[in-house]
Amino acid sequence: MLGESLSVRDLRICATPPGGEERVIVNDIHFELAPGEVLALIGESGSGKTTIALAMLGYARSGCRIAGGSVRLGETDILSLNPVQTRALRGHRVSYIAQSAAAAFNPSRTLMDQVIEGALIHGVMSRQEARQKAVSLFHDLALPEPEHIGERYPHQVSGGQLQRVMAAMALITDPALVVLDEPTTALDVTTQIEVLRAFKQVMRERGTTAIYVSHDLAVVAQMADQVLVLQNGETQEHNTTASILEQPAHDYTRSLLAAARPQDHLSPVEGRHGAELLDIDDLQVGYGARDTHGRPENVVLEHINLHLVRGQALGVIGESGSGKSTLARAVAGLVAPSHGAVQFDRRELSTTLRGRTPEQFRRIQMVFQSADNALNPAHSVQRLLNRPLETYFNLDRRARRARVEELMDLVKLPRNLLERKPGELSGGQKQRINLARALAAKPDLILCDEVTSALDTVVGAAILELLVELRRELGVAYLFISHDISTVRSLCDDVMVLYQGQCVESGPCRQVLNTPQHEYTRRLIGSVPELRQGWLESRPQRRETAVPVA
Repeated sequence: MLGESLSVRDLRICATPPGGEERVIVNDIHFELAPGEVLALIGESGSGKTTIALAMLGYARSGCRIAGGSVRLGETDILSLNPVQTRALRGHRVSYIAQSAAAAFNPSRTLMDQVIEGALIHGVMSRQEARQKAVSLFHDLALPEPEHIGERYPHQVSGGQLQRVMAAMALITDPALVVLDEPTTALDVTTQIEVLRAFKQVMRERGTTAIYVSHDLAVVAQMADQVLVLQNGETQEHNTTASILEQPAHDYTRSLLAAARPQDHLSPVEGRHGAELLDIDDLQVGYGARDTHGRPENVVLEHINLHLVRGQALGVIGESGSGKSTLARAVAGLVAPSHGAVQFDRRELSTTLRGRTPEQFRRIQMVFQSADNALNPAHSVQRLLNRPLETYFNLDRRARRARVEELMDLVKLPRNLLERKPGELSGGQKQRINLARALAAKPDLILCDEVTSALDTVVGAAILELLVELRRELGVAYLFISHDISTVRSLCDDVMVLYQGQCVESGPCRQVLNTPQHEYTRRLIGSVPELRQGWLESRPQRRETAVPVA
């Protein structure tokens, strides 16, 4: 089935919070797509991007309802379908590619069984035909070993490969419309470029009409024909991608474009604060049985050396699996090194949490990539921020309340969110609470593990500005792990490049990123999408191999 035209008129979606009155969260949305066209929905967290995208499937999330308007795909008015007709539509004529492939797959079933399931449910082809179609899609999506990768389970392929397998699952019925909801946000730059290339090629060859939800304007520049800019559920600007990028008409659009270039407006922190803070000497981390020399069967990090002084920011970059997060976890005491030493403030740190002092816990804080996993969903924001204050400081209730409010101001969140739970917050709000909880301890070192990767450009830029401000005012040091090289460039003094668990290049940020010496560093930098159309087609294609099965 080739792409069909899509017409959205007067779309209005309402939400009813628990115990509250119904309010409009998406209002008066209009757009038209010709068969095969791609529309990007952009805007900061809470602007209504995903809510609008899900309406293309006739779906509204819990607590929401589609209150008015029409969504017409070809001759079908999606919003007028009954439940049986809607189920027949989803996964057949309209399909969905989610942000997290890992959460979309059943770990107990093979990839092939899950990819062909939709085709079998809708009865559009036999099992044998579906398997053949799946292998063809695996090939078109540039997956390694397309004849055999379907025999694997989700944990046996990389994140980028799993994201493309999810695309095959969405495309196997030749849908007329595909909704892509932040499908490359969590991928490193070298993986993202291959996934984007595969998506674009397959969608173009099949003439697929698509809605692409993203906060990454450089990605939008490669994928979309039209852009619709959203703020607070309303359209601010709608035009061709070229016009949006080159001649934005609305102030809000211009602010999004400015936030997409954080290094252009952040002021670097000049100088160093002096005293040595973190010293890592010949670190090795691995897992599995150890040989007679104590070397683990599977080595994740090896021969890692770094020195961090107070107020310094060190960026750690590298693709998925290079050992970035393992390095942060070793410093935090969450994983024990098999060799080497970690010193903090000239004292050797215990390799286990049990051996560390309360003061060391307070002074070294970690902000994880996924706020959803880091924040207890049963606790209110007030309770989440109170916990470190109760643990580390002797404050009365009034002082704790004042400090919590100060932290909310610091991360630019309204105080009326204090009684809410994480599930009632947007992704950007949750990540700011995640950061505020770390700041509550007044740490000397913050381990930032992909803290802006899931945030829209405006919120991400605000977080970066906050981190720069904290360095300047408090002398906080950062070990800043990221696959977004532009954020490292804007925040960090120095950078370390990891490849397959080893440091291949390190030095001052400006020197390493402007004149890289190692081929891998050059490839990383060359994989960062530029904010211009046609960039993706100009990049050389790289073939990859399957991840070895453990």
